[in-house]
Amino acid sequence: MNAEINTPRWEHFPHQGDVGVRGLGASMEEAFCGAALALTATIADLDTVAPKERVEVKCSAPDKEFLLVEWLNALVFEMATRQMLFSHFAVSIEDDHLVGEAWGEPVDRTKHDPAVEVKGATLSELHVERHKEGLWIAQCIVDV
Repeated sequence: MNAEINTPRWEHFPHQGDVGVRGLGASMEEAFCGAALALTATIADLDTVAPKERVEVKCSAPDKEFLLVEWLNALVFEMATRQMLFSHFAVSIEDDHLVGEAWGEPVDRTKHDPAVEVKGATLSELHVERHKEGLWIAQCIVDV
């Protein structure tokens, strides 16, 4: 994997009825990892999710914005079908293809106390860009 995020660099931002997730990083890959952390943090406290099991995620899209949505929706799918939460991510992006890894554990309602269910990433407020200072931002609204 090209970029692995070790320090959580993510944030939520307000949106009517839903939640904005934003990842920040020195590379686009790191920003995508941050957005994934923000996605999980919408559901549960990241500190309660142990990175015990690895799941590989692959997706592709015609541009970097749609690739972010595909990445987050692939994670939502994996969380729903495997009944897991993820707290550690690695991403490699080449052209319009993403290969990612997510580490997490099965949902334990007592331990994780899930707050909401994320239905999916949307095109609302979708933005992936490198700022002048070199910081990448990857964000969108997730439907809860």
